[in-house]
Amino acid sequence: MKIDLQKMATFGVAGNFTGHLEQAGEATDFTKVVTKDAKAPKAVFPTFIPGADSVTPKFLGIFPFDPNTIIFPQGETKLQIEPECAIVCDLTWVDGKVTKVEPKVFGASNDCSIRKVGAKKISEKKNWGKSSKGFSDNAIAIDSFDEKGILNKYRIASFLVRDGVVHPYGEDSAVRDYSYIYAQLIDWLIEKFNGQLNEGPAEDINSYLKEANYPTQVMVSIGATRYTDYGEHNFLQNGDKAVVVVYPEDKYSQEDIIKGVENNSLNDEIVSVLSQTVVL
Repeated sequence: MKIDLQKMATFGVAGNFTGHLEQAGEATDFTKVVTKDAKAPKAVFPTFIPGADSVTPKFLGIFPFDPNTIIFPQGETKLQIEPECAIVCDLTWVDGKVTKVEPKVFGASNDCSIRKVGAKKISEKKNWGKSSKGFSDNAIAIDSFDEKGILNKYRIASFLVRDGVVHPYGEDSAVRDYSYIYAQLIDWLIEKFNGQLNEGPAEDINSYLKEANYPTQVMVSIGATRYTDYGEHNFLQNGDKAVVVVYPEDKYSQEDIIKGVENNSLNDEIVSVLSQTVVL
């Protein structure tokens, strides 16, 4: 299923896999963020808001997604893959508030991030212009967004291919092992879309959505996995290939996926693949 991201607002979820923020050096950004329970994600953050003008920072109006390329941000040195599962959802609005979020499709996402000291908002490290993020061309239909649905058997794998060598970059992780997933995640997203405040690293999402003219679809990358030791300590360079794969564990093993990346042979429609080459 093809998705037109240019017509929808897009977001990420911070802190939805235990340990990722610590590895990314971002845990201290959220020390003053109060959550309802210890495992809750920290915030939802914008990556693209169509129509960004006076309320929304204008840089968020630049379309950042490219399924093939990452353009390295000028003046920066530390850039990391953020391997994620992303969901495209229909929104229902009533009196300026989101009342329903319905996941329709999912796919592999690279919520690529600059490790930048001093950024006041998460979004400042996420959208530095065109070709700064990625979502797979192969989005897969969601039958039911719960433990009985298709996503419960899917896993997220990621790799950095450098000089022809495939390096596992994120820990191979089950979608079901997100801290918040399914109904709990949806309830949390509705709460954040309507009521998240502009404080600390978080932003007033509802005001952005209003400026985007109450979009009826959004894409949400629902959280980055923990890094392998290699992924934690190796940053992207010119010529690298960043690969994120969301695959069904009942059909493919981790070894199958690694071989598929090595051979560039992951062409099965039940596997969502995102492969981006880094260019300066």
